Amino acid sequence: MRSIWNGAISFGLVSIPIKLVNATENHSIHFRQIHLADGGRIRYRKVCELDEEEVAGGEIGKAYEDADGTMIPITDEDLAQLPLPTAKTIEIVAFVPADEIDPLQMDAAYYLSANGVPAAKPYTLLREALKRSNKVAVAKYALRGRERLGMLRVVDDVIAMHGLLWPDEIRAPEGVAPDSDVTVRDAELDLADALMDTLGEVDMDSLHDDYREAVEELIAAKASGEAVQPAESHDSGGGKVIDLIAALESSVRAAKKSRGEGDENEAENEGDMADVHPIKKTASGKTASGRTTKTAQKTAQQKSTPKSTGTKKSTSSPAKRTAQKQKKTTAKSTSSASASSKSSSSAKKQTSTNARSTTKKKTAAPRKRASA
Repeated sequence: MRSIWNGAISFGLVSIPIKLVNATENHSIHFRQIHLADGGRIRYRKVCELDEEEVAGGEIGKAYEDADGTMIPITDEDLAQLPLPTAKTIEIVAFVPADEIDPLQMDAAYYLSANGVPAAKPYTLLREALKRSNKVAVAKYALRGRERLGMLRVVDDVIAMHGLLWPDEIRAPEGVAPDSDVTVRDAELDLADALMDTLGEVDMDSLHDDYREAVEELIAAKASGEAVQPAESHDSGGGKVIDLIAALESSVRAAKKSRGEGDENEAENEGDMADVHPIKKTASGKTASGRTTKTAQKTAQQKSTPKSTGTKKSTSSPAKRTAQKQKKTTAKSTSSASASSKSSSSAKKQTSTNARSTTKKKTAAPRKRASA
């Protein structure tokens, strides 16, 4: 990796020559501005606002704009003459516990590499001292024309430095919290805790930028002339008033499902439920089994109400109980169907008998008239 700054760590009277290397890199996809009419690239040119002529980079300096608009030129020589002790030194000023550093102050990250063989010994000494103390070093250094604050810590076998914002650069969070007083119930906190436990931990190395991958696929598709399929839109429900308890419960179930975990309570409840079959009525208002509808309903209620006995509850599994109930339900359905078929058969026989007797009567009447 290419170093961006050379200097030394000042550790008391110990000086450690080091090289500063960027610890992070930006993988964002950058776009160019183009002219929509012909696809030509749009470029920016630096033009002097007084003579409206383009100015080369060698002719450009820096200045400070005063409140009244006056430009005060500042040269690199002016800045080099300032009494800046950290111009080429990372000066350690204190060692503190890591939790005393506000994460809001975290800025850019760098690796500090020992510069040369003589630097190996003091570099290793500082690294091991940081490890054993479980502390971080607070330091001051100068980079890109300004003095900065930094934090040194150990990453594997390397000393890393995080650039820190100065404390007065952190804004106070005034007016950010909700204006109204909100009360959170214990039930809601319990569900939030359950959701946190269900989501659990994550392997940070497994996280990646899905949006960047989608942009790369879009660019590859358009470059090859393929048709671009629109992505499915997902409604996040933003801005909608929701039932917090229901949303938390749904989130817990979804998290368990995504991790392949079943809800044991739901499985037991499903195992205790039996199939429900509608009771068919006949023309006389009786059921197919010969009972009236009210009687059947009363019997069903008596069966569904558990009897209070002193016996112990069955310890059979939900699947076994479900199978037994299904067998009983099937047996009842079979007996009901049998009774229904017998009833219909009896009705057919009775109808046939009545029809025969009526025919006999009609036949006998003409014979009596003829004999008269």
